Amino acid sequence: MRTLSRRLLAWSTTASLGLVGACIASAPEGIHRQTDEGTGGSFDPDASAPPTQPPPDPSSDPHQVLGAEPTHGPFSGGQRVLVKGKGFSSAVRVWFGDVEVDPTSVIPIDPGRVQVTAPPGVARPVELAAQNGDDASTRRALPGGYVYDALYAVPSSGPVSGGTTINIVGQGTSWGATTVAKIDQQPCATLVVESPTRLACTVPQGTPGSKTVSVTTGAQALLLLDGYTYEDSTDGYKGGLSGAPLAGELKVLVYDNFTGDPIPGAHVIVGDDLATALTGQVGASGVRVFEDPSLGGPRTVTIAATCHSPISFVHVPVDTVTAYLDPVLTPGCGAAMGDPPPIGGHSSSAGRVQGELVWEGGGEFEKAVWTNIPSARGPNERRAAYVFVTGGDPAGAFHLPQAASAVTQESPGDAGYAFTISTGPGNRALYAIAGIENRAVTPPKFTAYAMGAVKGVPVLPGQVTGSVFIKMMKTLDQALSMDITPPLPGPKGPDRIRASVSVMLGNDGYITLPIGVKSQLIPFDGLLTFIGVPPLTGDLGGSTYVSSARAVTGPSGLTPTSVVARVLSTTTSQLVSIGDFVGVPTLVTPALSGGWDGAHLATTFAPGPPIDLSVYDIASGNGLIRWTVAVPMGSHAITLPDLRALGLSHGALPAGPITVGVYGARIEGFDYGALRYRHLRPQGMSAYSLDSFSAHL
Repeated sequence: MRTLSRRLLAWSTTASLGLVGACIASAPEGIHRQTDEGTGGSFDPDASAPPTQPPPDPSSDPHQVLGAEPTHGPFSGGQRVLVKGKGFSSAVRVWFGDVEVDPTSVIPIDPGRVQVTAPPGVARPVELAAQNGDDASTRRALPGGYVYDALYAVPSSGPVSGGTTINIVGQGTSWGATTVAKIDQQPCATLVVESPTRLACTVPQGTPGSKTVSVTTGAQALLLLDGYTYEDSTDGYKGGLSGAPLAGELKVLVYDNFTGDPIPGAHVIVGDDLATALTGQVGASGVRVFEDPSLGGPRTVTIAATCHSPISFVHVPVDTVTAYLDPVLTPGCGAAMGDPPPIGGHSSSAGRVQGELVWEGGGEFEKAVWTNIPSARGPNERRAAYVFVTGGDPAGAFHLPQAASAVTQESPGDAGYAFTISTGPGNRALYAIAGIENRAVTPPKFTAYAMGAVKGVPVLPGQVTGSVFIKMMKTLDQALSMDITPPLPGPKGPDRIRASVSVMLGNDGYITLPIGVKSQLIPFDGLLTFIGVPPLTGDLGGSTYVSSARAVTGPSGLTPTSVVARVLSTTTSQLVSIGDFVGVPTLVTPALSGGWDGAHLATTFAPGPPIDLSVYDIASGNGLIRWTVAVPMGSHAITLPDLRALGLSHGALPAGPITVGVYGARIEGFDYGALRYRHLRPQGMSAYSLDSFSAHL
């Protein structure tokens, strides 16, 4: 359990914030204070005190509030908190300050523990109180029992290579030009003050684990432990374009995408022709600055390096480009650069979460039967539940885990049924789904009937987070209907629609539902209904339904494809309309199966809504080297520098067959001058089309 010392360590020293330090629950032995029952005169340690009755023993009080785990959390609320004490009943109520916890989020575990979801609050320590039902005689309080942090980060985790752009959100802060923000005592690589309560910070390179976030403005200093977690995976929020409009000076920063280290000697080409472009190499710090009067408007910027895949940003309108180049993992490059770094997954830093799935309806603090799951029929069916971590893809497919990971009615547990799950470090959200499964059929069949979710579960590398409880009383009995207007098919496709629905759990990711993916051939009447959606109440309060539809080609869902990934709604009572599919691309230059000169690209898109961003993914060498090209428009013809003239070893596309993938993307609130790497891939696109073409270099 984290102690009070792991609360918010430093509070604002300015009077305007009105923030106070955490209360001291008790003084060390040997330190005394005069009580309100004294005379009010000066204290004489040598004076003889009149005989008094000894103070009551707190341990004899049948009702107490002893503490919280964790002891602090964001002022926005939503975090899972385990309140510890004495004398709790199954009707226990909990208050954070003057705000009572939503009764639907209260999970009484035993007389000494109750799990709740913290409500929103004001950044400061607050009293933590509990009471059994309406019996005021059982009410007990712990002053300063919980601390609302004055800031939090979104996203709260990212790769050790750094480069992630996060928002630091504060309450009652006055951030401005003198503000300094740090992650693990290292200053943000770039810092933009978006408002007095919001910062945009580019995270520096770090080491795995949970780190502090600190923000200082003059005498106001805020420090939050475990505010940001470095982990060994990519998140897509790093790199890209930023800064002021391009006006005579351009700064380019170049780093290795796996390690975050600078790439000295990387080539930077500002222009679309090597003969006339501004060119240079980055130094040991990974930075190259160009100063030239010609830099008075958008320019194409290309970055390439030995044993790294290149990238180009066409028509860059701002003065800062931050590039993360993927290493080329070939034997030749391995000999020159050493062993490739480990990437992907969380095997080296994973933590475990242990807890129980809890049903209501049993006796006082006794595990209840699965009343909202029907009885199994036949020898091949069984009641089973599975625990998941929220994902990052709203259109992701549900995958039934291995049978051995199932929670069943035979699973051990006190208040419920025990589970264990491994996940990467950070502040995680979990959900569980229960139903009837039959693994004797192919593919295995799982029909879901109930679920539950919990947010704000702290996971530390190599450690176990225990006593996490998920209430399984959310029935999957709602129906969501979509009215889909599919795109017009071209000569290659698409020829069918595949649609799905998920739940966006705030900033914590997506809940993938096992109601399957519905598919219909184009044309069709457009109506699809999904039965098995949870209501957005209780532990899903504030969540959003995310409807997705894919227009794909063939039964295997191949390209060409057009995807509407995020249509948001908060009710099942209204029809969800999905249209505005992005038109599929046609590569004009190079011609299909024709030769490419390494410089000229031209693409048109079928009729459809305006396109914010086009992305080329040009792969050669069986995908070992990929040239990524970002273009801020739909149909276009562009020119790039021919990288073969640089003579790089494993830093330009080799001669031979190439595959050119072309995306056309629509992105919510898109600003090309604030492009992030996330926008270059489907997870950062709200709608997109994709097709692949063959050629040779």
